[in-house]
Amino acid sequence: MTDHADTFWDRLDDINSGMLGLTEDPRLVPMSHYVDRENRTLWFITAKGTDLARSLTGSKPAIHVVSDRGEGLYARIHGRLALSTDRAKLDEIWNAVASSWFEDGEDDPDVQLLRMDLSEAEVWATGGNIRFLFEIAKSKVTGAKPDMGDHYSLTF
Repeated sequence: MTDHADTFWDRLDDINSGMLGLTEDPRLVPMSHYVDRENRTLWFITAKGTDLARSLTGSKPAIHVVSDRGEGLYARIHGRLALSTDRAKLDEIWNAVASSWFEDGEDDPDVQLLRMDLSEAEVWATGGNIRFLFEIAKSKVTGAKPDMGDHYSLTF
């Protein structure tokens, strides 16, 4: 992997959520993601009754947008989203946050796992909050434009 890819995965792993949706539908919904770097996949836990889960038949083109100033990552991530019945993956990623949504925990019949196989991402990687403030202050002293980090695309 390139340095850009490592930066992307490392920072994405430290971010809790983003906005997920299908590219055919302009509505995006907030969702927590779980990073699977090795398989270039994001996982999501949702309820079977959500509009997003009900709209999935097979896999469909999807988008996940993350924006986290603290981690210095802004990204538009594309891939294919599908329903999954991978119980081992659900066991692996299940946590206290997910359990807050389901009365019977991991065994709740409404639990639905989603798998997003990534195809590409457009990424803006900055230095985070402190770097941003430094760059703004430096620009005021030197008159130079602030360096806001790297902008790049990744293909998975």
